[in-house]
Amino acid sequence: MNQLARFLPFLKWFPLRAINVKADFLAGITIALILVPQSMAYAQLAGLPAYYGLYAAFLPGIIAAMWGSSAQLATGPVAVVSLLTASALAPLAASGSTQFIALAIMMAFMVGIIQLALGVFKLGVVVNFLSHPVIVGFTNAAAIIISLSQLNKVFGVSMGRSEHFIQDIWGVLQQVGDTHIPTLLMGVSAFAIMWGLKKYLPRLPGVLIAVVITTVVSWSIGFEHNSTGRVTDIMDPEVKTLADNFSRTESKIDELNSRLSSTSTEVKQHQQQENGNRQRIAALNYEIELLRLELRDAENENRNLARSLRKFIFEQVPASEAQPARLYLLGQVPQNETGDGYRWRIKKVNKGELNLVGGGEVVGMIPAGMPQFDMPKFSWDMMLTLFTGALVISLVGFMEAISIAKAIAAKTKDRIDPNQELVGQGLANIVGSFSQAFPASGSFSRSAVNLNAGAKTGMSSVFAGVFVLITLLFLTPLLYHLPQAVLAAVIMMAVIGLINFKAILHAWHTHKHDGIASVVTFVATLAFAPHLDSGIMVGAGLAIILYLYRTMTPRVAILGRHPDGTLRDASVHNLPVSEYIVAVRYDGSLYFANVSYFEDTILEAVAGSPNAKHLLIVAEGINQLDASGDEVIHHVVERLRSNGIRVVFSGLKNQVIEVMKHSGLLEYLGRENIFSDEDKALASIYAEVLEVDPNAQCRLMKQHIGGDDGVKTWL
Repeated sequence: MNQLARFLPFLKWFPLRAINVKADFLAGITIALILVPQSMAYAQLAGLPAYYGLYAAFLPGIIAAMWGSSAQLATGPVAVVSLLTASALAPLAASGSTQFIALAIMMAFMVGIIQLALGVFKLGVVVNFLSHPVIVGFTNAAAIIISLSQLNKVFGVSMGRSEHFIQDIWGVLQQVGDTHIPTLLMGVSAFAIMWGLKKYLPRLPGVLIAVVITTVVSWSIGFEHNSTGRVTDIMDPEVKTLADNFSRTESKIDELNSRLSSTSTEVKQHQQQENGNRQRIAALNYEIELLRLELRDAENENRNLARSLRKFIFEQVPASEAQPARLYLLGQVPQNETGDGYRWRIKKVNKGELNLVGGGEVVGMIPAGMPQFDMPKFSWDMMLTLFTGALVISLVGFMEAISIAKAIAAKTKDRIDPNQELVGQGLANIVGSFSQAFPASGSFSRSAVNLNAGAKTGMSSVFAGVFVLITLLFLTPLLYHLPQAVLAAVIMMAVIGLINFKAILHAWHTHKHDGIASVVTFVATLAFAPHLDSGIMVGAGLAIILYLYRTMTPRVAILGRHPDGTLRDASVHNLPVSEYIVAVRYDGSLYFANVSYFEDTILEAVAGSPNAKHLLIVAEGINQLDASGDEVIHHVVERLRSNGIRVVFSGLKNQVIEVMKHSGLLEYLGRENIFSDEDKALASIYAEVLEVDPNAQCRLMKQHIGGDDGVKTWL
């Protein structure tokens, strides 16, 4: 059973105890009450329709709990991973489009494969390349970006998607004068409810209560107001031209997709034939590449046109018997005509038809029923394009999950296996990708709620997943009128706790290099937004470079004998040094990056004592030795011996001695020059010194009162 539990960790839950099942059931329901609205909000943060959050909250949480090692870790959509998903996919497809959704699902599969591979091969330590200061800087920047990205939904204005996030936010701020007041009131009300309940009634599910109240109000006042129209209804010539161009480009995209599909089918037919025409196949493949390039250009053009169209605000003059409805730009309605009182925006243009939004935006129709189970759509070219983003999401997502799991384990005294947790997270994302989910990870807030609610095993996550399934099957109509501004408020409230500038200051005070890495990551993430993976890669690369820089110049101390009998840094403690022996302590591993520094400092120390004929290298700080280090030791010893100087080592660690044995360096140095500690090495050296000068008194030797006459002698 124990061997089987290694592959099926959830078997450890059995036999189920009634008291544990009751606790897990209550905890699961509590999580689900938070998970349902949060998951929908995070789906929109990822650039997907809200109901895809429910898909990501269903199976991934169950699978992660069954194959993970933490009993209380709650897995599902989370803010940072959702934002990373959106930033990775935004340059490749329009948010919410069919292609964008397919890429998000493929991203979940790739993330799962990477995490599963790391777990199976026990490579969980790879997350150490993302140091804590880097994660702190990234998390603070990501929290700010997440909050700012929701401003347009709170104000009820449009937000463009470009290569520069700051530019997009500036565009939102320029539209503050066009704020949709009912939308703003919905967002502010949700903030007030969640903040008030968190402060005064923290045991109540503030998120759920805010969602229920605002949804009921939205339904009762008719918060949503939509309409339709035609491109010909637009009265402004420039805007009408933009809409016409959008429609033409859309038709071109449909045509290109049709040609691409038929050409690909023809290629497959030729490939299936035994004597397929290779020349024809090559020509078709070339045509496919050209079609893809043309399609990509057309999609980019339409994406830009859609952004431009969403910025315009219209007033609509209703249709009359004499003429159809007309759309005028705000403030341009002729004096002899009267608008309908709404401010309209173009939400979508489809073959000459306009979808208009005149009220607040709501979640809208959510397909009832379970998600469709299907293979993710694969494209090798796209997988290569997404690999960097998938790797970053895999590492950041796992680091978030394992940090939460360890924090919980510190309270529950449970044992957390990082590699098993990687397996659980990997399987969760793989299975999730087959059920239309985007990348998921462990949630700090929901895990904390799970722990405080009394969860005993991973069954709490199973119960939460079942509740999400019930929501998908029976409760989706109740979510139709949920305002988008409320989901934005949910996201902003959730990420406020991630902003922690004190952690950056702490890193700075701990070590300047850590502070630099944290600050640079913070600035780079903001600067590169929406390409957040670039920001964290810059931070991780800088942290590694700074670490290498530190190890390139480790501390080297010339030693003197302290009054307490120990050897210490002579310059720090103002100690006299010996004229017979140069004693040097080297505090650092000896590898390719610092061998030149080692050689220079050793030779410089010897040059500073021209009368000394003995060199003692106290090597207790050398933890590793590579081929470059081995070679430089050989070179230094050879050079010093040629000048009549004996080189002695003390405190060499076993792993270093083993390297020396295999390379032959140990035999070259001579075992008579290797000692377990510095006092034995000094005794051997001093014996040689006395042979040359019997009256020599070395300042490095320990002193003691010896003999019957009580005369002070030197050892």
